[in-house]
Amino acid sequence: MPVFSLVTLNCFGVPTPTTRARLLTLAQELNRDNYSIVCLQEVQTHTYGRLLTQACTQYPASAYEPFVHAPKGGLLTLARLPIEQRAFLLYRTRTIVNLPAVMDWVLHKGVLLTRVSLGQVPIVVLNTHLNANYSVNGGTHNRYTHVQQLQLQQLAEIVRAQPTSAIVIAVGDFNIPRGGWLYEEFLAASGMIDPLADDTRPTQRMPAGIPARLAKPIDFALLRLPSLPTLHIQSDHCFERPLPLAGARSGYLSDHVGIALRILWNERIPSHSDIS
Repeated sequence: MPVFSLVTLNCFGVPTPTTRARLLTLAQELNRDNYSIVCLQEVQTHTYGRLLTQACTQYPASAYEPFVHAPKGGLLTLARLPIEQRAFLLYRTRTIVNLPAVMDWVLHKGVLLTRVSLGQVPIVVLNTHLNANYSVNGGTHNRYTHVQQLQLQQLAEIVRAQPTSAIVIAVGDFNIPRGGWLYEEFLAASGMIDPLADDTRPTQRMPAGIPARLAKPIDFALLRLPSLPTLHIQSDHCFERPLPLAGARSGYLSDHVGIALRILWNERIPSHSDIS
């Protein structure tokens, strides 16, 4: 029975006094686990990108789009499986709504696509980090949510363009809350499902001084599945607790928690109608 596993994490890869220790500890944790694919967001310097690709020794394949100061979009995908295709698709809408949104524009956010195969089944992984909403207003007329809506529409287009025979997984920091109107609209447009659909646990840790009640589940691992026999899906949070950091005191690996995903199915040879 083939088993595909994935973890996604906004790794908070921005320069801080603890970033190097956090990322080295993250690499140690990933090397101990047996994920097929690792999707990271907020890798905001090439130094941290090199650190992760070199320290994650159990993941010989990697994908990212080179850019001026960091991987484009801050996105890095690591894999134990051979990567058969890699591509970066820039979001068409990158409007600077207000001054804080300059950081989203500088990163050139988009979608990092990687394709691998397990047995007879192609697997397309879409690693992404949408623009943030720097207001507390998630309404339909908010300028931040309008940008997010257009980015999600493009992401749904990318999902729909993938072969129907493939498992398609869209993961990352979506910066929208589970259960909100943008979330529901995207699931309907893309045909994807959320294995944690009823989970209200937040995936972000609010900075000091920001009420914890504002933390929401904004990180996802969403699926579009072909017809596979005896299919099982498991998903849960990970990297939730503080750990002894490499060469430093204990701390959290990031200001987000990770999402782990595991898919199992029975192997079969696809029929001609499955192939597109």
